[in-house]
Amino acid sequence: MLNLVSPPPAVPPPPAEAARHCWEVTRQHSRTFSLGSRFFPAGQREAVWAVYAACREGDDSVDECRGDEAEKALAAWWARVQAAFAGRPSSHPTDRALAWAAAHWPIPLAAFEELHEGLQMDLHGHRYRDLDDLALYCRRVAGVVGFMIAPICGYSGGEETLRRALRLGQAMQLTNVLRDVGEDLERGRIYLPESLLREYGVSRAALQEGRVTPEYRALMRDLSALARRWYAEGRTGIPCLHGRARIGVQAAARAYEGILDDLARGDFDNFRRRAHVSGTRKLLMLPQAWWEVRGSPP
Repeated sequence: MLNLVSPPPAVPPPPAEAARHCWEVTRQHSRTFSLGSRFFPAGQREAVWAVYAACREGDDSVDECRGDEAEKALAAWWARVQAAFAGRPSSHPTDRALAWAAAHWPIPLAAFEELHEGLQMDLHGHRYRDLDDLALYCRRVAGVVGFMIAPICGYSGGEETLRRALRLGQAMQLTNVLRDVGEDLERGRIYLPESLLREYGVSRAALQEGRVTPEYRALMRDLSALARRWYAEGRTGIPCLHGRARIGVQAAARAYEGILDDLARGDFDNFRRRAHVSGTRKLLMLPQAWWEVRGSPP
């Protein structure tokens, strides 16, 4: 059951119904993110849920609609986000929660604008010609979430900390791409860069047929290694976050990187199985996450 603990006196509590709705969206759609959010102090926690729910609804507007309906749904979502930041939210609980969060923490609207641009890449069937294209997509749909969360946590280190937060989000999105190759194909999407497909001798026909060839495994190993380098770079910024939020971000990052381990254990067959990290394994990662950030400044 949701327990809405009042945040510090300096920040009035969010509308309870709106916070409860955002928690349910977070819990249903991302067990990893919801686990990490539990380590945030009250107030910050509800703000994180509001950000996640708003991002999730933008993603759903593209994934759950087709054609003109998707265009209209995405435009409506973006108008709702802008209105919430202007202090004029609709009656929708996510909008009310986002307006509350934006009023009390310096969450940049520009980060949501980049997310909107990333969702348009999905909407318009963007072709990923090279790794730079894929890195840009990972930045827009996930990396910028670091720009949204860091101001809620509080942080030191300025732009360098934000750059590392961006990299951590990119690592998580690249992990999504590698996990979801089969599912994305069913939506008509291929995020694997064309230049790498050519380099490794993997044809689109082989992808459509779900063939896990030695060449395909080599490509997956290469991109998994890149994701791990991004995780390593991104994690160096976590000690610059303030308070208990560090543990939440570290736990989420470790759990997400664990998806790469499971993908490798499945011999990189991401057509017939979905790599994941069990709830038990996530819990077992918590002591390591605490140990890794224990010496960070408050």
